[in-house]
Amino acid sequence: MPTPMSQYLSEFVATGILILLGNGVVAGALLNRSKAQGAGWGVITAAWGLAVLIGIFIAGPTSGAIMNPALTLALAAIGKLSWSLVPGFVAAQLAGAFAGAVLVWLSYLAHWRLSDDPAAKLAIFCTAPAVRDTRANLLTEAIGTFVLTFAALAIGANTLSPGLGPFGVGLLVVVIGMSLGGPTGYAINPARDLGPRLAHALLPIAGKGGSDWGYAWVPVVAPIAGAVLGAFAFQAVYG
Repeated sequence: MPTPMSQYLSEFVATGILILLGNGVVAGALLNRSKAQGAGWGVITAAWGLAVLIGIFIAGPTSGAIMNPALTLALAAIGKLSWSLVPGFVAAQLAGAFAGAVLVWLSYLAHWRLSDDPAAKLAIFCTAPAVRDTRANLLTEAIGTFVLTFAALAIGANTLSPGLGPFGVGLLVVVIGMSLGGPTGYAINPARDLGPRLAHALLPIAGKGGSDWGYAWVPVVAPIAGAVLGAFAFQAVYG
């Protein structure tokens, strides 16, 4: 049986790879002189789904590949994860997200100085609303994370061929991005936003602007609320 430390390490590595690949596709689509510049929303959402898939394959056998503090809290709330593991899981997820964001910066090191849009550089690291309306932004993120949690648990409740479940969750993230990601960029994961936002604030990124800390609480609070509600809704439906 995996030890807590091996589970924390798995969450750190899987979340780091998730952010490296997920934020990496955004960097490729937005930074000047990137061969993927202008790739668009479809490529971004597809790559995020694949990034989740790879993360699940990395950490699934060890920690369950949660990679999301909101989902971690939700699973603990319905008894599917020990509360004693929650602090270590959340710390590992946040640290992994920070590390993944640093690797994105290094991977595109030559391109930051060639791009002069601070907002685009921030968007590579974290989310921002298309229309800044706090109540609407909170609602969007809560709905998206509710769907993520409820549907991911429902996928797990089905009898599937071995190895098929991760593909279902990856496709779930793709469809959430395509259908619900437009208003806020679908953080649906506090670590996905907070870890890279902190990296943006600390790294010497050429031509960067502020890290928009005034918005940073929204993709933390709303996903937690949505995930917990989604978990209890699943429990109510499936028992």
